[in-house]
Formats: sequence, C-alpha cells, structure tokens
Amino acid sequence: MTATRRTALASLAALGTSVLAAPAIASGRIEWKMVTSWPKNLPGPGISAERLAQAIGRLSDGRLTVRVFAAGELVPPLECFDAVGGGSAEMAHTASLYWAGKMAAAPLYTSAPFGLTPLEHLSWVDHGGGQALWDELYAAHGVKPFMAGNTGISMAGWFRRPVERLDDVKGLKIRIVGLGGEVWRRMGATPVALPPGEVFPAFQSGVVDAAELLAPHSDLAVGLHRVTRLYYGPGFDKPNGTGEALVSLKAWDALPDDLKAIVAAACRDEHATALGQAEWMNALALETLVATHGVELKQMPGDVLARARTVAEDLYGEIAAKDALSGRIVASYRQARTRAGTWSAANLAHFLPARIG
Repeated sequence: MTATRRTALASLAALGTSVLAAPAIASGRIEWKMVTSWPKNLPGPGISAERLAQAIGRLSDGRLTVRVFAAGELVPPLECFDAVGGGSAEMAHTASLYWAGKMAAAPLYTSAPFGLTPLEHLSWVDHGGGQALWDELYAAHGVKPFMAGNTGISMAGWFRRPVERLDDVKGLKIRIVGLGGEVWRRMGATPVALPPGEVFPAFQSGVVDAAELLAPHSDLAVGLHRVTRLYYGPGFDKPNGTGEALVSLKAWDALPDDLKAIVAAACRDEHATALGQAEWMNALALETLVATHGVELKQMPGDVLARARTVAEDLYGEIAAKDALSGRIVASYRQARTRAGTWSAANLAHFLPARIG
C-alpha cells in the first residue's frame, strides 16, 4: 500500500467510515465517466473536476479511475444531472443551481440570494442536517450528491452601463443562472441563462447587457473585462459557490465500502482545496483587473439591494410552498442562516471594519 493510500484511508476514519469492515479488494478495475458543465480546465470549477478525478484514481491505487468529459464532449453542459440519473455517465461535476426546473429547492445547495456564505454553507451541510436533506432530494432521481469544490462568493457582475438606482435595472438583459436570476427578473431585468462557455461571446456581441459568471479568477480568465470596466459587488445574488459531484446511485451501490470512502474523501478534499485556492486566486485576479486592466470596482446602490432582499425572501417562501421536502429544506436553510447571522453580527461584522480601519 502506498503512503498516499495509507494517508487517505486514515483520513476516512475521521469521516465515520469503517474501512476495516470493507470487503476484500477485487482484482478488477472500475472506470467511470465524469461529465461536467464546464469548459475544459475552466479556472475554478473546471480545474476542480480534473483534480477530483485524479485524486480518486490516485487514492484508490487505480482501482477506480474517472475519465473527465468537458461540457459538450459527451453531453450538453446543462444535461449532466440527467446523464448521471439516466446511467449514461457514472459521475458529474456541476452545480445544483441548474436544476431548479426539476427540484425547486436544488439551487440552495449551490447558492441563494442573501443566503449562506461558503463557510456557513459547509457548516449547514455537514452539521445542520443539510446533507441528509440533499440526499433525500436527489435520491428520487437516482443520484447521490457531494460537495466537491467552491468558487467562493461571487461578484454581482459586469455591466456595460452604470447602475445608479433601481430604475437602471429595468429592461437590463443580464446573464445569470440560479435563484439570483429570478431576483433580477422580479426587479425588472431580463435574466438570460447561458452555460459558462457561452458567456463571453454573448456579452461581447451584445446579446446581454451585463454578465454574472463567478468571481475575479474565473472572470479574468474568460475575459469579461475586455467588454466593460464596470465591475459590481457585492455578490448578493450568489454569496456562495459550492460545486457538486453527482454519482449514480446504481454505480455508488456497486462500489465496495473502501472505494465509497475514497470517493467521499476525495470530494471533501477538493472542496477544501478549491475554496482555499478561490480565496487566494480571486484576490490576485482582482489586483490584476484593477491595476493592469483599469477595472472600476462599484457597489450596487442601496435601493437595488433593499428591493433584492425583499424579493429574495418572497422567493424563499414560494420555494418552501412547492412541496413538503422543499419546505423542510428551506426551513433548515433559513434556520442555519439565522444562527450563522447571529454569530456574524456579534463578531465578524465588527471585526472586518475594524481591520480595515
């Protein structure tokens, strides 16, 4: 057994998985296909997909290998969920915000307007009952979800024209996906859902007037600063960026326990690695955008944020009313946000201004 394998299996014990009880290692090797919603090696989620696949192969000593297919190579970028649930791929790397049409509460597992931050979201999923509800939500479709990457809090986006008041939002065509898009729609804008690989050409050609993709690292790589210099925060519409690894329940159930543990551990490690990398690379990219490319950092006007906050709370209520499971997920999410908010208001909200001075 290699040193990396020993280290991996030791860490799995901390996740509550009993590797010692696993069946004997089979002589055969397993190969999975992973489809993704990302262009190949897209900074942030595209890199996460590749790194996750490599980790599974390495930690399993090659017993389980994962071949990655970028968006469009095997299935369209927004059909990953169906590919896994239907059995044409054993695994996917994507984001839950794309599945609102199937499950109203699904986007909460990536991000929700005025919702949980990355650390708060991790705490909810791991310690506040979020994972059990997530498993229940996806099980009906033959899919098991894992957190497996995070791009951090997003920016509000890039805008061709200044946004100085709520009236400036009306009629605005903005590329955005997830629940944030519905918030913009209810404020008078026209959200346009495009996969990441189509964002730059649509923005450059004028199909959209504004574009929210992710955060500085990915935005710089895609080149959105080449269209406009107006870059707005805060990321009220997507304050978290959890990526998900989807695994076919049929393929999952066929794995021996030690390989299940390795997949789970690799997803967990990728989530931590990606979030740390996102914080660092977003900071570096922001410096480059401002110092090298002359990007102007702007803040959304107070009346836009106030209206968006009201609309978002209405949206939570509508999702909760869809069905019993959605209601339980929204209730759990709101409870986590309240608890985290109390702690943040008592400490972090005062610390950051004090540090800035």
